[in-house]
Amino acid sequence: QVQLVESGGGSVQAGGSLRLSCAASGRTFSSYFMGWFRQAPGKEREFVATISKSGESTIYADSVKGRFTISRDNAKNTVSLQMNSLKPEDTAVYYCAASTGRYTATVGSAEYWGQGTQVTVSS
Repeated sequence: QVQLVESGGGSVQAGGSLRLSCAASGRTFSSYFMGWFRQAPGKEREFVATISKSGESTIYADSVKGRFTISRDNAKNTVSLQMNSLKPEDTAVYYCAASTGRYTATVGSAEYWGQGTQVTVSS
């Protein structure tokens, strides 16, 4: 089992940047695919980005492609999400997630979740 704790959320103006981090503990971190999801008020949780176990491969939602970058450090058991050119529509609670058998690219594929961190982008 793995425990996930997100940090780095906050408030920023449109066009600004934030960097989210997720610290993992428990089983070997490098055995997990990792992903980021977000959930805005009144909306379903949606996929943002995922990264392979080695960190060599990434997949992004179209809405964040070119603006967000997911990365991981297996030596430090962390996964990060660098968010640039933020827009008001990026406002949501952001969740870190982990899975073992496949990319963490859907809510159903995630086996473990963090508690979430709030990101608010004002216009």
